[in-house]
Amino acid sequence: MAEPTVCITIVTFNSSRYLRRCLQAVLEQRDIDFSVVVVDNASTDGTRGILEDFAGRVRVICNPSNAGFAAAQNQAIRASGSEWVLTLNPDVLLEPDFLRGLVDAGELDAGAGAICGKLLSIGPGFQPLPERRIDSTGIFFTPAMRHFDRGWHELDRGRYDRSEYVFGACAAAALYRRKMIEDVSVAGAFFDPDFFAYREDADVAWRAQLFGWRCIYAPAAIGWHVRTMIPGNRSSVAPLVNMHSVKNRFLMRIKNSTAGVYRHCWLPMTLRDLAVIGGCVAVEPRSLPAFWRLMQCWGAAWESRRQIMRRRRVSDESLVRWFRFAPASEPLELEAPQTADGLLAPDAA
Repeated sequence: MAEPTVCITIVTFNSSRYLRRCLQAVLEQRDIDFSVVVVDNASTDGTRGILEDFAGRVRVICNPSNAGFAAAQNQAIRASGSEWVLTLNPDVLLEPDFLRGLVDAGELDAGAGAICGKLLSIGPGFQPLPERRIDSTGIFFTPAMRHFDRGWHELDRGRYDRSEYVFGACAAAALYRRKMIEDVSVAGAFFDPDFFAYREDADVAWRAQLFGWRCIYAPAAIGWHVRTMIPGNRSSVAPLVNMHSVKNRFLMRIKNSTAGVYRHCWLPMTLRDLAVIGGCVAVEPRSLPAFWRLMQCWGAAWESRRQIMRRRRVSDESLVRWFRFAPASEPLELEAPQTADGLLAPDAA
C-alpha cells in the first residue's frame, strides 16, 4: 500500500517568538513524508524574515492583512491535496514521532475523520514547566454549551494513556482526514471564516459528529503547547479575542444545535447564556460588539444550518451522550460499523 500523504498547515500572526523552533520540530518528524504550508496574516514582528530562512522547505503564502485563523487555515488546506492535514499552531513543539503516530491511528479506522494526540503544557517562550501537566487530550462539551480541553492543567499521571474516541480535536495540533474535510465543509469552507479566531475547532468537531465522523485520541503522539487562552482568565487575553469568543459561542449554536440537544441542555445552557450576557454588560463591555457581529453573520449562519441539518446523519439520541459536565470518551473499537445504531440516512432531517 502507498504511504498516506500529509500536509502540515500553520497560520502565523506575529509569531516570531515561537515560529523558528516550531518549524525546526516539524521538519524533524520521522518516518513519514509530508509537506508544510504556512499562511502569514500580515505579521509585523519579523515572522516573515524567519520564514525566509526556511525557503525551499516550506511553502509560504503571505496575506496582505489579517484574515483570521479560520480563513487562513482554509487557504492552507486548499493549497494541498494531501490525504491528511495537520493543523498546527506556531506555539506548539512536536515530538519527532508525533505525525507518524497520528497517521497510524487514523489509518486503522476509516470512520475516523480527526485524530488528536496528547498535548502537554509548556511555558511562554517554550520554557519547561516544573511539573508535567496536560494541555489537551481532545475537547468535550458540557450541557452549558461550554467546551474544554480534556485534562487541562491536570498532572500527567497516566489517566489519559489509553487510545479512545473523544468528541473532537484541539486545532492547535489536529490531524484531519481529507475525505472528512470535504464532507463537512459548508460553501467550500472547512473552518467557518465568520469565526475569525477561537472556537472554530469546536464548531468543526460538532459538525463532524452530526455527519457521523469519529475522533480518535492517540496518546502516544506527544506535543507541547503554550496556551494563552486559559479558562477563567479572560483578562490575560486580547479584547478582540474575547469578543470573538462571545460571538462564536452563539454562532456555533445557531449552526449545530438540534432539538434533542436543546431539550437535554436547555437549563444549564440558558443560565450560562444569561451569565455571558450579564458579564459583557457589567464586567467586559468591550465584548458587547460581539452581538452586533452576530447579527451581521445571522443570515449566513442560518444558511449554513440549513445545509448542515439537511445532510446530518446522526440522531439526537446518539449525539446527546457527548454533552456531559465530566470529560466524555468512549472505548476505541476499530473497524466500527459505518451504519451503527443512531445514524440517520444522509439528507435526513
